[in-house]
Amino acid sequence: MGDHELKVLVTGGAGYIGSVFVRELIKRGYNVTVLDLMLFGDSSLRDIVREKGVSVVKADVRSYDPSILRGQDAVVDLAAISQPDPQGFIDEKLFYEINYYAPVRTVNLAAKHGVEKYIFASTCSVYGFQERVVDESSPPNPLELYAKTKYMAEKGILSVKGVTRTILRLATVYGLSPKMRFDLVVNAMTLTLFKEGRIRVGKPGEQKRPVVHVADVAEAIVKVLEAPKDVVDGEIFNVGSND
Repeated sequence: MGDHELKVLVTGGAGYIGSVFVRELIKRGYNVTVLDLMLFGDSSLRDIVREKGVSVVKADVRSYDPSILRGQDAVVDLAAISQPDPQGFIDEKLFYEINYYAPVRTVNLAAKHGVEKYIFASTCSVYGFQERVVDESSPPNPLELYAKTKYMAEKGILSVKGVTRTILRLATVYGLSPKMRFDLVVNAMTLTLFKEGRIRVGKPGEQKRPVVHVADVAEAIVKVLEAPKDVVDGEIFNVGSND
């Protein structure tokens, strides 16, 4: 997909990753439509919508009008409940609806409307706890509902025919975004360092987490968008580094 007036629909485009990724697409000359429920408002996109003419559709990923997919070249599906919920504040049904049902609905609609590529943001959490460093061939071991529903979605997406599908399992993302999140480990540590002059580490302090900068996530998605279809179709890629 090298020709650059390409049309890309980004679900969750006003979110932490989405608002960085959408700016990257605009910089590269893509034509962008954002579909987002705007639960956290639209301030992360307001400036670029005014200047750059990004189309914004305020809608729910579970029920939006499929005609929005007409004429799109690619869908990048970032919309999700993007955190585990150890306190159980969120109705479990919502995890199934938003993290599983919605992306499977979207990829099926994309295939039906002739969209060429569908890219799904999954998570390294599908691997759960493992003794050694994982790669794409490691057995999934999702521990909480967030990871379990993401893994269910992966399987559902890969079973759909008629559209190039790629799964990206993202490490824990960090870095500055117009829609900032301080619940992610590196960002949380940075915030406590700034506010208290010290870094808080959960016990016992020996746990390991793969991390990846939000700008690198945006670049990884662009690379999949621009890769030949046969290189990325049906593939799962871990996004992060061991360095």
